[in-house]
Formats: sequence, structure tokens, C-alpha cells
Amino acid sequence: MKTYHQLTQEERYTINALRVAKCSQAEIARQIGKHPSTVSRELRRNLTTHRQQYRPEKAHSYAVARRRRCRRGSHYSASERAQVFSLIRRKFSAEQISGILKRFKLLDISTETIYRWLRRDKAGDGELVAHTRIMSKNGRKRYRSKDSRGVLAGKRHISERPQEANLRLAIGHWEGDTVIGKDLRHCLLTLVERVSGFAIVMKLKARTKEEVIRAAKIAIARYERRFKTLSLDNGTEFHDYAKLEQSFNLKCYFATPYHSWERGTNENFNGLLRQYVPKGVCMQHLTQQQCDHMANELNDRPRKRHNFLTPSEVFFGRTSVALAG
Repeated sequence: MKTYHQLTQEERYTINALRVAKCSQAEIARQIGKHPSTVSRELRRNLTTHRQQYRPEKAHSYAVARRRRCRRGSHYSASERAQVFSLIRRKFSAEQISGILKRFKLLDISTETIYRWLRRDKAGDGELVAHTRIMSKNGRKRYRSKDSRGVLAGKRHISERPQEANLRLAIGHWEGDTVIGKDLRHCLLTLVERVSGFAIVMKLKARTKEEVIRAAKIAIARYERRFKTLSLDNGTEFHDYAKLEQSFNLKCYFATPYHSWERGTNENFNGLLRQYVPKGVCMQHLTQQQCDHMANELNDRPRKRHNFLTPSEVFFGRTSVALAG
């Protein structure tokens, strides 16, 4: 028996792109792996109110709003909710609560249900949120927001990346992102190699596509022969990626919006970098020399996944004394 899944926002963008390309509904259904009636129903129910056009962002908001209106009341008892709240007060994450209750067959509850209870508690000035860590993006709804991140024709999706990059079979496949400071203007560009974890940190005077490409060209030029692919975030600051492909022998790929785990190597490095530049710190007076120092310290920090070799040792293929000095 097949499990029914709602259309995702990405699938709605794909439907719209295929309609623009004059594909039939049957062909659209085949491309996204759905039944033709699903596509037919989607196009019939989610047209814009005024001009009767299909716009994926509007269609998604209509579908989400419809689901909210038809939600049933909670089928969890007061004692079951109290059990979950008790674990929240013990600082358990939503994922840990869901997992341990399922493990001991006490309660079958999803992490999203727990996040929903937390959001309601917070809206009612409850105290549960004080016992939680930062709620992840997956734990925050965006019913009224328009997902327009990275809307640029011709981008290669990360799923098209070669297997050598996906399986970390060779050095030369990198991930890139920006780390934002307090004023949202001065920030950092981080480039991290997937196999070794070797990283480059560049200071940006502004989070613009011109400044990002300028800094990226300088960074890539240092190790040009060791750049084959570059997987990027969907921010508009990377919209001039074609200039990198024209200047160097590499191809750029883009992750799915809000799927940060698709660039997990880069996300992990950015977390380590926050030890030097915590959130809320202004980066205006940070120099490139300081950025190089931070990158060097992290590149010379032993990693368990490399049997405590450093990213520099793995990247350059030589052994050094990481703790010297």
C-alpha cells in the first residue's frame, strides 16, 4: 500500500516550470513521480483568485492554509502531553523525546507535533520554550512567507553533482556559504573542501554578489588545481556563479532551499568558526589577516574522522606537527 504525501513547494515549482515548457499533465506527473490526477487536482484547486493563474508560491500557501483549516483536534490525552512536557523540562530535544518514547513503545509522536506544542506554548507565554535549545528551521512554519530564495534560471541542482563529490572519493569538491555578522552587511565567505575539511575564510565588506565573487576568485586562485566543483547555498549573493565557471575549470551546484544538511561539511565548519566570531558580533573591523588566522587554526585542529590528522595534513597529503608552537 502506497503512502500518501502532500506536494512539496519544490514540486510545485517543478510543475510550474514544466507547464511553462508546454509539457502535458501526464508528462508532468511522470517527472515528479505523482499520479496525473494529483497534478490535475493541484492545477484546478490552487489557481490565483483574481487572474486564475498558477503561481507555485501562492499554490503552496493555499494548500497549507487549507490543511490548517481542516486539522482535527488533538488525539493525545492529557497524561501523554504531560509526559512529553516533563521530558522537555529535562532539556530533551523534540527528536530525543520522539525517539525514546517510540523506543519504549510508550507513545508514537512526531517531532513536528512536539514543535507545534512548543510554538503554541510560546504564543501563550508558556515556560516550556525556556527549556529548549534554538528551534530548528524544520521546527518553524512559514505559512505567510514567500520562498523566493535562489530563484535563478539555469542553476544546477546538487543532485546533479558527480558521485565522486557525493561519496567524497577525491579532493577537489567544495562547499560555500556566508557567515553573517551583527549588522548583516559585513560578513564572511567560507569555502570548505568535502574530503579533508580544509577551509578558506574570506572577509566581505558587503553581502552582495559582486563582493562574494571578488572574494571567491581570490580564494579559488590560491588552490585552482584543487577545485573541481563548488556546492553553494541558495542566497542571492551567489547569483553571479557563472563568472566563477568562466574564470576557473569548475562547476557550481546549488542545494535545495532550507536544506542546509545537503552542505553539511560547510555547516559544520561554520559552527566551529562561531567559536571565534559568535552570533551577534559585528564583523566590521575584522581583517583578512584575522580571517586567515582563524582558518589556519581550524585547519590545524586534529579531527577524529581523520584518525586525528588535521585538515591541512589531509588536504596537502603530508604530515606536520599540529600542536607545534
